Amino acid sequence: SKQTIPHFYLAIDCQLDALVAARARLNALAPQEGPRAFKLSLNDFIIKALAMALQTVPAANATWTEQGILRHRASDIAVAVALEGGGLHTPVIRDAEIKSLSEISNEVRDLAARARSKRLAPHEYQGGSTTISNLGMYGIDRFDAVINPPQSSILAVGRAEKRPVVKDDALKIATMMSVTLSVDHRVIDGAL
Repeated sequence: SKQTIPHFYLAIDCQLDALVAARARLNALAPQEGPRAFKLSLNDFIIKALAMALQTVPAANATWTEQGILRHRASDIAVAVALEGGGLHTPVIRDAEIKSLSEISNEVRDLAARARSKRLAPHEYQGGSTTISNLGMYGIDRFDAVINPPQSSILAVGRAEKRPVVKDDALKIATMMSVTLSVDHRVIDGAL
């Protein structure tokens, strides 16, 4: 898609200490067995945050078509899942903006397992407003992901790690994560 889509990139470092603490509290309260069991990952929070961001900035919740820009009401977030032997699938969490974190977590876990075993139905990996590609578990600090057409953006997520930061004019240690949004300039401009 780099040959047909004019990409530009927006990068930011996110401080995660409050999120990591909230995740630990929620996981400690979560049922461990049964149909309501769940264990939240950082990626579940990222999916929910991106879904809510697309609702806050609806002009960014769009895809490119030959007929023009198609705006979406729902935040359907695709998640890149690496396949053994190479390649990837991008199962879609539909209506992520209205789902709870536990629903997102369980749905991602199910879809990812079925993607790895190549048992996804086409409607489970086609479409989507945008994609998240998380390479943090491989020790990658930051990267620029390639847009998955016809989507107009993809969020590249690096690893969460302790880093020195300046806060209140003092050097402190914080859990940080770098993210880069690759954007189709035909659909979304830099100010948006």
